[in-house]
Amino acid sequence: MSLSRRTVLGGAGILPLLAGNFSFPVLAQTAPVVPTAAEVPPILFVHGNGEQAALWITTLWRMESNGVARDRMFAINFTDPLARTDDKVEQQYRSSTEDQRRELADAIKELNSRTGASRIALVGNSRGGYPIRNYIKNGGGADVSHAVLCGVPNHGVYDWDEGLGGEFNGRGPFLRGLNEGDSEVTPGTAFLTLRSDGIDKYAQADGRFVGKPGTPTGITSEGPALKGATNLVLGAVDHRETAYSPRAFREVYKFIAGREPSRIEIVLETQVKLSGLVTGTPGGVQTNRPVSGASVDVFRVSAETGDRVGGPIHSSKTGADGHWGPAQADPTWYLEIVLTSPGSVTTHFYRSPFPRSSDIVHLRAARPLGPADAGAGAVVLMSRPRGYFGLPRDVVLIDGKEPSDVKPGVPTDSVTTLRLSAAEAGRPVVALFNEERIVVRAWPASENRIAVAELTY
Repeated sequence: MSLSRRTVLGGAGILPLLAGNFSFPVLAQTAPVVPTAAEVPPILFVHGNGEQAALWITTLWRMESNGVARDRMFAINFTDPLARTDDKVEQQYRSSTEDQRRELADAIKELNSRTGASRIALVGNSRGGYPIRNYIKNGGGADVSHAVLCGVPNHGVYDWDEGLGGEFNGRGPFLRGLNEGDSEVTPGTAFLTLRSDGIDKYAQADGRFVGKPGTPTGITSEGPALKGATNLVLGAVDHRETAYSPRAFREVYKFIAGREPSRIEIVLETQVKLSGLVTGTPGGVQTNRPVSGASVDVFRVSAETGDRVGGPIHSSKTGADGHWGPAQADPTWYLEIVLTSPGSVTTHFYRSPFPRSSDIVHLRAARPLGPADAGAGAVVLMSRPRGYFGLPRDVVLIDGKEPSDVKPGVPTDSVTTLRLSAAEAGRPVVALFNEERIVVRAWPASENRIAVAELTY
């Protein structure tokens, strides 16, 4: 698979203002961006377990807004992003550590070839840090100048005698191999780790976040730190925010560019082009394998009611490569993206305005309607791909109420579900996360439809 299919190049964005723990996307004025000096190497972004390249979209927008050229940044889309239960035992649609190292090596080679650079920077979140470290140590990583590891469980999610074949076990052969020696980093590459101050769900002393409440994990909040690296604590950020938040962006940019960013906010483009991949869940497993024959329709909608404004601004059907787009939009438009994918629920994604262009607006159909949805007239999901809902840290409201399925304390939930009666199907529903507000229409579940308020920030 070529990099052009695995990456996002794109867009302009928004500045999360920090007021206490709140994060609010604010559009910056359109302005020319002065290119940065050539010393900034090309950057390849690596997503985590079960995820997609699309999670890096706001980071890419912020990089562009600081003058980093769009064609010098790429975000890999691993074919099978979920880890195996045992790294050495094959599981359909799941990847081993070697699978990921090999795919990353191919992406690095192509990025080097495209840019003519001899060395590049790698930035990874969560599991995405494992192939980075594996490549640098075991794959001939002399072509990597910087490695930024964001919320990466470098010493495991747990450290147990059982399940030694799992790559997340700090006592297993994979992590022991990476961490052996007096220094846990490879000479010749500059390493930075970013971690949370206590609320990363995969750096916890108690096993309740891995299904074993009351069992010590052997891991602490310092688990992501590495001997020999520059190790920074970002504050009260959750597992994903260690990579995708404005706070993380500042440190990523500063480490790679060698200076502070000139701005954190995302500079607006006058017109945006959006495209991406439709990916599937064969056998219920999250993959980034392309789906052919899927229809994608994009509508402009009212910010206040979620009603469509005119007909579709884009319609396309995916071919064998799963590609959809490009759709052209104004950077102030709220959008509804309708995905009709073979064998899946029809999914209505409602999105805040896209301030900049992107080719990693990847789409995966929502989960199927299940027994818990029986009798519901409409099902609405509120999703935060680039972070979790933290209560009481965040303001999280769906249809004017705090959701009951979001657990308080350490942020662990990124999706909340609202079920409405048949009489309420079709009405607007307001999803509010801090100061990002999206209004969706509650589509009838009887038509095998789900509406998703997908937060960008």
